[in-house]
Amino acid sequence: MKRFILSLALACMLLAPTASRADEGMWLLSLIGKNYADMQKAGLKLTPDDIYSINQSCLKDAVVGLGNEGRPFSHFCTGEIISNKGLMTTNYHCGYGQLQEHSTVEHDYLRDGFWAYNMAQELPNPGLTASVLVRMEDVTSRVLECLSDDMSETDRSKAVRNVGIRIIKEAVGDNEDVEGVVQSMFEGNQYFLFIYTIYKDVRLVGAPPSSMGKFGGDTDNWSWPRHTCDFSMFRIYTSPDGKPAAYAKENIPLKPKHHFPVSSRQLKAGDYAMTLGFPGSTDRFLTSYGLEETMQVDNPIRYNIRTVKINILREMMNADQAVRIKYASKYASCSNYWKYSNEQNKALYTLNTMQVKKDIEQEYHDWALDKDPKYRQALPLLRQSYANRRDIHQAILYIEEGLLEGPELLYQATEFGDDIKAMLAEENPNQREAKLAALQEAAAKFYKDYDEQVEKAVMAAMMEYTYQHIDIKYIPDCLKTADRRYKGDFTALVNHLFAHSFMANEESFNKFLKDPNLKTLERDEMYKYGTEILAKGREIYQSLPAENRYNMTKGKRDFVDGLLQINSGRKLMCPDANSSIRLSYGNVKEYDPRDGVTYHYYTTLDGVMQKEDTLSTEFQVPGHLKDLYEARNFGTYADANGKLPTCFITTNDITGGNSGSPVLDAYGNLIGLAFDGNGESMSGDIDFEENLQRCICLDTRYMLFVIDKYANAQNLISELDIVR
Repeated sequence: MKRFILSLALACMLLAPTASRADEGMWLLSLIGKNYADMQKAGLKLTPDDIYSINQSCLKDAVVGLGNEGRPFSHFCTGEIISNKGLMTTNYHCGYGQLQEHSTVEHDYLRDGFWAYNMAQELPNPGLTASVLVRMEDVTSRVLECLSDDMSETDRSKAVRNVGIRIIKEAVGDNEDVEGVVQSMFEGNQYFLFIYTIYKDVRLVGAPPSSMGKFGGDTDNWSWPRHTCDFSMFRIYTSPDGKPAAYAKENIPLKPKHHFPVSSRQLKAGDYAMTLGFPGSTDRFLTSYGLEETMQVDNPIRYNIRTVKINILREMMNADQAVRIKYASKYASCSNYWKYSNEQNKALYTLNTMQVKKDIEQEYHDWALDKDPKYRQALPLLRQSYANRRDIHQAILYIEEGLLEGPELLYQATEFGDDIKAMLAEENPNQREAKLAALQEAAAKFYKDYDEQVEKAVMAAMMEYTYQHIDIKYIPDCLKTADRRYKGDFTALVNHLFAHSFMANEESFNKFLKDPNLKTLERDEMYKYGTEILAKGREIYQSLPAENRYNMTKGKRDFVDGLLQINSGRKLMCPDANSSIRLSYGNVKEYDPRDGVTYHYYTTLDGVMQKEDTLSTEFQVPGHLKDLYEARNFGTYADANGKLPTCFITTNDITGGNSGSPVLDAYGNLIGLAFDGNGESMSGDIDFEENLQRCICLDTRYMLFVIDKYANAQNLISELDIVR
């Protein structure tokens, strides 16, 4: 999908100014030898080659980055291979979209769960990819030798792109089974090549019902204690000759180089814990100027405007099962970052992160006084760049969140319109027919999870909220005209748009495609409004001088370069998360969130029963689970006290994209699946708080119990190497 969205992600992070801590850091696998002594002190019993090697089977061969075709390196979650037949686990919320895609009112897998009791029942998921790292290489010297300080940022970007293409071509050669990407680290001060095998036949195998997989809902999200059964299961398939291939009936299960044994052993406080995964982004080199923007602009706008949307979706989903199925994945995506924004601001204020940033900047300022002028200019450039873009950045957020991502149809209308124009302009009959078929396919996919009445309600509310809160000089003219015409009644405006648009529903859209013409498209009210709003967003973005963007890029790069020099030989530093594979190590450990309160390091099924609330959609407990609980039918998965563990916490570093990451013990056995962070340390993406930050994990004993006793999926249990 095309985007004009202004990127906010910074690419680096800084360890605290004291000695390096084992718990903080998302480390590059090829460099773990530098951390090995600390990892051993934490309890690791493996060698570096056991974790990452290009010459032998190792842990990295069982770690999977989940992506989408066309964007395979933008990993949205992590998975792990747990059998020699390509069986893979990840979080429930990572497989939620696929579960939703396969659900209907007649076969509601969200409500009832899904289990394949043989491979023939496993469900394909076109577009879902699974990447496994082959190798990685530091190519910093090759990239930097093509760059110079007197280059413009445009020329620099072109040079980096061109040398990256050459490096990838040389590394991949004629091997069609692998793909490569060169990724920037430390804001363009380092570069690494990653080579992946990308599998394109990934089939849904199993998942508990949503009442278990999302137990606690928005209330428990980003918090501890948790009791969420957050896992789903997939299987990776290859062509009969073992190579990556698109879905085909003749494909066979992947024969992996390595798979993780699954532990059912009891965990103790202090046990070693290690995660391997694909964290999305952290902003730990964010300056105080960027932090101010995050706290005063990004988080409050995103939280407030999504609150409006979420309230509408909740009401309409609760009233209609079909609507609930259609919007389940969309709601989850919207609400996750909605709560994150609010919780992050709370933590940033509570932990006084602003002062932490200012202290780092003061140290940098003192260091830079007698250094190259570029280092002295870095912070002033950043301060001025953030100040210059504040109003524009705020307006773009309102346009995006309120008009282009809140409601779906306005932006989708521009997508459909562009594709319709391309089809009508096509002179080759065969090509035109192909474009028409692609349009029909895209429309079927969009309208499958679309409800006209829901979209009307969301669009009216989003338009009204945006109109009332955005600076008047940034309001699209079409909304000003509508406000005058309908006297502020945005419901009336939306009714007009839907009444005069063939895109209002699938039936009218397909009717248009039977006899498509340009005049009808150009008269379509939804298309006209969507096009004007999108154009206004681009106009706002482009109103910021390019020089400001260049100054911000240069300021970040030089600031980070200076910090690397300051800390050289003093402490280990790792680059910010950027969807490349990373390792984090720590220990199972409780924490004290506030005075007089201690949170234990694990929870049990007792807590699920204690939280049950039949009047709440977030705390429902399936009858079968209650039956197993009352009978204490926990199999071999109960602890020494006869209780069934559900979740546990560790001191591992975690952020988005780590969801589903394997949590491994000292010997490389799977003890859990990482799925969340705790609210008290939601500042962690910007500044790691060693006393509070925790990684929340599903205990593999709960997962095994559900597969074995709840689902009775003995076909899956028999595949696993269970460490008892």
